[in-house]
Amino acid sequence: MKLERLISMIYKLLNNEVVSASVLAEEFQVSQRTIYRDIDVICAAGFPVVSYQGMNGGYGMMDGYKLDKSLLGTYDVNSLITVLHSLSTVFEDERAQGTIERLKTVGTEHQTPSLAVNLETHRNDHDALRHLRKGITEHILVRFDYINTKNERTTRELEPVMLYYKYRNWYVYGFCRARQDYREFRLSRMMNLSLTPETFQRHLEVPKETVLPTKEWQDQVSDVVFRVSPEALAEALDHFQQADKQFNDDGSMTMRIPVYQPLQARWLRSFLLGLGSGVVVLEPLELREILKEQLQHALLQYEEV
Repeated sequence: MKLERLISMIYKLLNNEVVSASVLAEEFQVSQRTIYRDIDVICAAGFPVVSYQGMNGGYGMMDGYKLDKSLLGTYDVNSLITVLHSLSTVFEDERAQGTIERLKTVGTEHQTPSLAVNLETHRNDHDALRHLRKGITEHILVRFDYINTKNERTTRELEPVMLYYKYRNWYVYGFCRARQDYREFRLSRMMNLSLTPETFQRHLEVPKETVLPTKEWQDQVSDVVFRVSPEALAEALDHFQQADKQFNDDGSMTMRIPVYQPLQARWLRSFLLGLGSGVVVLEPLELREILKEQLQHALLQYEEV
């Protein structure tokens, strides 16, 4: 603990012109007398700490003393600081804050930021992410209720391995004891997440993601073609960035996307229905009939309203 405090103090002094003993004592939750002893140790280690007297006095590094900046370029450092800052906000990670302090010593001061990363999540997700992070780092089994793609609710016990952020959502990957295999779970579908008293032994090898055989997968992929009206363009483009797109004379856009088993793809039906009158499916014709039936069924729910 003392060594970590000394290292943190060194970077604090490198990042600031002058820092008072009272400020350091409050930050590290020790007495000012302890800070004075720590400063002596830092000086003995060869760091040129200077004492400044007066009302705004304190400690700082000798002018001109800098860490070697040859390892990382300024662009790399500032980009790392931006990403780490966003992660530290999500996980409330003090270690990430300490790393940011160290990186600032080799960054360029007063540089206008050219990169911003926002991983902001709901408050409840913050707690779930911290539980999952702790489960991963300390090998603790986690338990949660989960709603799968068939809208079935099950209780799962997971040996978490990795958290990752993709397509604007958080996912956790790990060994599911119910399925006796590695699975991916989307955070938004997880409820009542908790850390159990049980720890687990990390498996020696994490299997790679299972990939469908190319021929089998290709045989079940078909193009879905739909026309999007001008008022629904932004939402459709946000969702289907990689689609083949063609503007029409009336300002609408025709989109073509390859979909695995499109007639069974619930996510696709949900999205298309969510656009309402802003989208018309052109192909396949079977998908048009499925959407029509779902709309008619939805109307029945409001007959007495």
